[in-house]
Amino acid sequence: MSSNTRIPDYDLPDTVEVSTPGQLRAIADPLRATILDLVLERAATVAELATAVGRPKSTVAHHVKVLLEAGMLRVVRTRRVRAIDERYYGRTGRTIHVGVVRRPGDTTTPVCVNGLSVAAAESVPAHEADTLYSTIRHARIPKESAAQFWRRVEALIREFTELPRSGDTVYGFVAGLYPTDHPTLPDPD
Repeated sequence: MSSNTRIPDYDLPDTVEVSTPGQLRAIADPLRATILDLVLERAATVAELATAVGRPKSTVAHHVKVLLEAGMLRVVRTRRVRAIDERYYGRTGRTIHVGVVRRPGDTTTPVCVNGLSVAAAESVPAHEADTLYSTIRHARIPKESAAQFWRRVEALIREFTELPRSGDTVYGFVAGLYPTDHPTLPDPD
């Protein structure tokens, strides 16, 4: 891993919103999600991405093209190598916000991508090895307080993604804030 002090090594807006079925399909593929995660560390070429994920360059090039067309990746710089321009790809936003997306013709049922379910599946080996750090808490708070708290969580997530790269272990960090029917005590008399 690199020891970049600026993560990633290219300018990046804070958020990009995905709100079309095509964009959702683009980020729903596990390999494309991995590519998006890798270029959050630094811009990378198709060859570098293929090496990182252990897949053929042609396969990775296809997935990069899908992400480019969906507006999730962009060319952030090029380098001339033996009469060929080598492209370095980066994300179009540090955080990908999934807006309300509906299937064509369906005006009521939203389509969801749930980072918590991805993290739950990804964390099974850590749970089995007793190396999973997790907690869940519930609090009855106003909607405005929840939004304000979430902005602080996003700042912490940004801090996590900007940590200098070192060590031998990759850690996942997931956060979620959601309304629930969890029981609460009644207000005191």
